[in-house]
Amino acid sequence: MKPTDPGRTWAAAPAPWAVWAAYAVPLCVLPSAIWRLSLVFTDDTVTTWYMIFLSVLSMGLALSTLGLVHRWGQQVPHWVPLFGRRSIPARPVVLVAVVGGSLLVAICLYLLLNRTFHVVDRGWVGIGHDEPAHTPPGWDVLRYYLPLVAWGPLVIAVAADYGRRARLRSPRSATGDQEVRVRNGS
Repeated sequence: MKPTDPGRTWAAAPAPWAVWAAYAVPLCVLPSAIWRLSLVFTDDTVTTWYMIFLSVLSMGLALSTLGLVHRWGQQVPHWVPLFGRRSIPARPVVLVAVVGGSLLVAICLYLLLNRTFHVVDRGWVGIGHDEPAHTPPGWDVLRYYLPLVAWGPLVIAVAADYGRRARLRSPRSATGDQEVRVRNGS
């Protein structure tokens, strides 16, 4: 989004690093999503619908990070019935993004600490009671999941920039400055 975009309602454009970080999120998720989808065609023991659902869900959530740096993350698109062209409140967006990013960081820390210290010996075996127990994945599988470590911190950083820009455009901050000037007699 450029400062000269017509119809822009925010006071500041996203920082260049935030745009790069937002586009890096789907690239971090892509290797694991492609690997899971490849299992659908190559491994007969895989629960097909689960792998497809998990890949689509993770890519959808990763792509939603782009809304934090584009106009469609600030205002509902005009073609949406009943809600078109309405502003999206920034506080819930930032809250959801920070909580989601924090959960991703917590999951990565848990997996890293569990792999190092073996807190839990037997992991989740899958969907249903009859799902076969799988051996822990080796580095041949983990290499596809390694980029996911950056997902949480990147989302938190982009959400922080989104929150900063939302505060800059907030009409309350301008009103509050005027009230302070009036009280101080300036």
